[in-house]
Amino acid sequence: MTCSLVDRGPRVNRMLYGTPVSLVLPSTPHDLAAAYLELVDAEAPGLVVGLYLTGSVALGEFRPHRSDVDFVAVLAAPAEAAALAALGRVHACLNARWRRPAFEGVYLTWHDLERDPAACGPMPYAYERRFVEAGRFELSPVTWATLARHGLRVRGPRPGSVGIRDDRAALEAWTRENLGSYWRPWLARASRPASRAGLASLRPWATEWGVLGVTRLHYTLTAGEIASKYGAGLYAMRRFPLRWHRIVVEALRIRRGDRGRSGYGTPLGRRREMLAYVGMVIEDALALPPR
Repeated sequence: MTCSLVDRGPRVNRMLYGTPVSLVLPSTPHDLAAAYLELVDAEAPGLVVGLYLTGSVALGEFRPHRSDVDFVAVLAAPAEAAALAALGRVHACLNARWRRPAFEGVYLTWHDLERDPAACGPMPYAYERRFVEAGRFELSPVTWATLARHGLRVRGPRPGSVGIRDDRAALEAWTRENLGSYWRPWLARASRPASRAGLASLRPWATEWGVLGVTRLHYTLTAGEIASKYGAGLYAMRRFPLRWHRIVVEALRIRRGDRGRSGYGTPLGRRREMLAYVGMVIEDALALPPR
């Protein structure tokens, strides 16, 4: 495999597996997706019949040097050994040159997209610079809703025309379950000051993760829609009393990558406010009546 790509940006020459390769740096998520398609079409023509960008790219919040490029790829048929080997070579080629943005996602069929995501078995996926031939990738009604409503088409029909199972009742049920099964235990662990989770919650990323993470779910339960993390923060400023605005502004500052002065004098004070906010949002969200 030579990993040769068309010229879309600054060109870099190097050796890969003892073979000269000529790669270019992707300037946008779409450039990376185009590079991926060029490689996969060379390795396994006709295998990938649909490619959609999801995550921060689809929700309008892609941030260079911070965001990954999330994708859903649709295969013409379930991948057998030769196809899986080809996909492994493609991702190895991408990873060999581009550390950022990471290209992470899952391989499905059109039939998979028509089913309950919980019914999908082990599948090929790429995550954290690894390609897994058959494993459990986190799929949920959020994945299906984001793809159906916001997915950016790179190849294939429009997402809204292919029968993706965008089940609003399932989305609401999953959101409520996630608040109880993931976020309540997360809050309990982070609330133990001397524990590993408690010490980790002093770091800036924990404020961004906790504040904006639970707020996204609150928004889904009130609006039936999917919000980006930054969009969730703006929603919180409208939805919740002034008493909570400082911690939300802090989470948005961290999300932007703003290294300016924190709104809190100490990490301990920020953690205390963050934990109180997360607990408030969880309970408020679970008390919302069904839509």
